Amino acid sequence: MAGLRGRVRLAALYAGGFLGPFGGAMTSSVLPEVGADFGVSAGSAAATLTGYLVPFALLMLVSGTLGERWGARRTVRIAYGGYVVASLLCAVAWSFPVLMGGRALQGAANAFTTPLLLAAIAAVTPQARLGRALGVFASMQAAGQTSAPLLGGLAAEASWRWAFVGAAVVAGALAVAGLPADPPRGGDRPGLRSAWRPRTLRLAAVGFVGWGCLGGVSFLVALRLGDSFALGAGQRGLVLTGFGLVGIVTARLTGWLIDRVGARWCVLTGAVVGGVLLVGVGVLPSVVAVGALWAAAGAFSQAVIVGLNALVLSAGGNRGGSVSVVQSLRFLGGAVSPVAFVPLYHLDPVGAFLVPAGLVLAVPPVLLLRRGRADAPSPASPGPPRPRRGGDRPGR
Repeated sequence: MAGLRGRVRLAALYAGGFLGPFGGAMTSSVLPEVGADFGVSAGSAAATLTGYLVPFALLMLVSGTLGERWGARRTVRIAYGGYVVASLLCAVAWSFPVLMGGRALQGAANAFTTPLLLAAIAAVTPQARLGRALGVFASMQAAGQTSAPLLGGLAAEASWRWAFVGAAVVAGALAVAGLPADPPRGGDRPGLRSAWRPRTLRLAAVGFVGWGCLGGVSFLVALRLGDSFALGAGQRGLVLTGFGLVGIVTARLTGWLIDRVGARWCVLTGAVVGGVLLVGVGVLPSVVAVGALWAAAGAFSQAVIVGLNALVLSAGGNRGGSVSVVQSLRFLGGAVSPVAFVPLYHLDPVGAFLVPAGLVLAVPPVLLLRRGRADAPSPASPGPPRPRRGGDRPGR
């Protein structure tokens, strides 16, 4: 019985990766229906996306450390309970401000799950298999992000409110399942400063640029597909989905490569190749080529994100707080990206792709190759691959 309970909790640990991205994007395909119910425009209803993302990203600056102080298992269970309440509030919302309040509470609750789930994975996974474990978690996150528009749209055939009821049921089941026991912790409880070390801040800056200039520019791709190739909404959505689908398929392979050649090397490769692919997306005259390159970029975006998680979680110390800071800056990069690049697109459509491509090509190598004594390579980030001799395997 204890073994079965342990397996259920381990499965719930990974399933939690699905819920957060799904909750964030679940209204993206039903904005007209949401707006019609409350007498607002679809553009105004799009605030339900921002209303989730902003508290989620901002609270993650501190949520990981607070969760480590309070105990990860207890914090995650309380957060899931809050997510249930917030989702039900959205489902029964009688006005648009009430819906917005529910969405903000959803984002706040999820801020206290994602970093602690990642830290828990690192605590229960042998170092030599950490990349693979994080790859599985990333595939669950990509599945949540990719399936949210589809499942939300299907629910809206009856009522968009049913999507929130489903999210509440899933969060309740995860709260009941719980997590593996908190890892033993000696000494004082971690402070907020322990999550803001220079090494962590450099990794967070890479996440800010890597996601904001690669995974977070799908809106630019959508604009180009409409302006250059006259694709309709459904066709644009189909092309954009390729990014997430390839990310789901390749996330586990990415994790395996991290265990073999090192997280730092995978982040650098993902950033450089992703930047080159983004240039092609912005300049090639073929819609097929643009779709293929954008889908391929999904794989290399995963290399950046999963590699960053492996780098920060392999360092020990305040894992929850450190990965929380990195994840917060990652999502803040995605939030800033439209503000920065949409005006540039209207001035120069090609330049709007070349600028983020240049940033993702330049910034991660500069930050990741600056290693002082405090940044000595960890087993999960040994740098470029080297020939292996007998017995020279990860974890030994």
